[in-house]
Amino acid sequence: MTNLMTTLRAAATGLLAIASLLPVVTAHAAVPGITGTNFAITASAEYISQPDGQSIYSWGYGCSTGYAPSFAPFPGVCPLMQLPGPTLIVTEGTPITVKLTNGLPVAAGNTSILFPGFKVTASGGVDGQMTKEAATGSSVTYTFTPNRPGTYAYYSGTQPDLQIAMGLYGAVIVLPSHPATTCTSNIQAGTTSYQLAASAYDHAGTCYDREYLFQFSEIDLRVNQAALAQVQACLVAPCPPMTVATEPYQPQYFLINGRSMPDVMDTSYAPNYAHQPYNGNPHMHPGDLMLMRVIGQGRYQHPFHFHGNHARILARDGDLLQVLNDSVTPARLAGPLLFTISTVSGQSVDALFTWTGENLNWDVYGRTNPHTCNGKALSADPNDPTQRSAGFDPVTHEFCPDHGKAIPVTPPDPNIVANGLWYGGTPYLGLQAANPKPLPPGAVQQNTSAGYAYMWHSHNEREITTNNVFPGGMMMMMIIDPPSETIDERL
Repeated sequence: MTNLMTTLRAAATGLLAIASLLPVVTAHAAVPGITGTNFAITASAEYISQPDGQSIYSWGYGCSTGYAPSFAPFPGVCPLMQLPGPTLIVTEGTPITVKLTNGLPVAAGNTSILFPGFKVTASGGVDGQMTKEAATGSSVTYTFTPNRPGTYAYYSGTQPDLQIAMGLYGAVIVLPSHPATTCTSNIQAGTTSYQLAASAYDHAGTCYDREYLFQFSEIDLRVNQAALAQVQACLVAPCPPMTVATEPYQPQYFLINGRSMPDVMDTSYAPNYAHQPYNGNPHMHPGDLMLMRVIGQGRYQHPFHFHGNHARILARDGDLLQVLNDSVTPARLAGPLLFTISTVSGQSVDALFTWTGENLNWDVYGRTNPHTCNGKALSADPNDPTQRSAGFDPVTHEFCPDHGKAIPVTPPDPNIVANGLWYGGTPYLGLQAANPKPLPPGAVQQNTSAGYAYMWHSHNEREITTNNVFPGGMMMMMIIDPPSETIDERL
């Protein structure tokens, strides 16, 4: 909704804004995945890594041997096993086929994939409780037509209390067949945009500039170790059914896109996470509309709390929230403004987020950094999606009523906060034309990007630890880069 409405308050309760004090971060996120109409997926076992040095035996979906996937929105890798599984990027109304091969250890028994929200036809395999399953070394094929856009989970329908906990889950992104044609982009001229579509749905109120996928899950190491012990105890069929006790469930590792802080902020497809290819490291410029795709993939409900602003909920499980019996065409969107998304198991949420510095009550670009403001008055109707630029500079997206206001604190003395010859900068966006106080002799401001960093994390404090060590777990930083800084989401 364009402006994400001026009602989205940048001074949201509990924000953490750290200006200019972080080193330059070049690892950005997008929604990387594989695209097409025919997918060949294998379920197999491997080890994933955690920041505490733990190597955890896990199961996951990956790309089958001999299958050469097409990647979007930029090239990547798709190993035989990854956690989470490959993100499948498809188009509304276009039939797709997923061939699943069971490459799990023989002791694991059958496996399968469920695609909630879609009418699926399964062929081959053997009958299971919820769908056709693939026996060890064999395959099953699932065919369906994604009939509406949005973000969806997929996961194992075989012994799901164990197999999902072991890592058999992933995401499906369905792009609209008729994206909005009235979208205007904030992406800088000359900068490649890696958004998958112009709008999230077939609705002009769902236009966006950047998009990020966040899959929340957890690991109870006791479950994984018990599964490994039973696998090692039976290497040749026939094997007894696995009887891993999944209760009581007491996770020690809390993951976003298969990684924990700080690993989650490293680049996507980084070779040091061979089986955890996806990251979570959102960057944006002021005024960008960020599409947040959020899925609860674990057993627990994880409260995803984001600082810096509220987000407008667009849809749950691909169901666009609109005003019923609306006389306006298209119908107005009706999703609430939230500062925390509850990641319910198996549920997906799409939301729009923006940041402009509105109501921070100081000029975020600094009084010494020459810039202008268009001085537009605020729209009479802040929820009007046609008023995206009302009250904001069209280039910097500065909130004009705050133009020229001094920051309500005294900036720190560079001689105190400088680390040797490294000075992070002033508490504003971008390199300042002048410093309020001289730098230490020989020091230079190395962080010319000088952005704001907001902590995005689970609101359950235990879940921002890795094996009870803080910081870790479900934590990442959302970076506001100044308009002068190019954001390259491939890095």
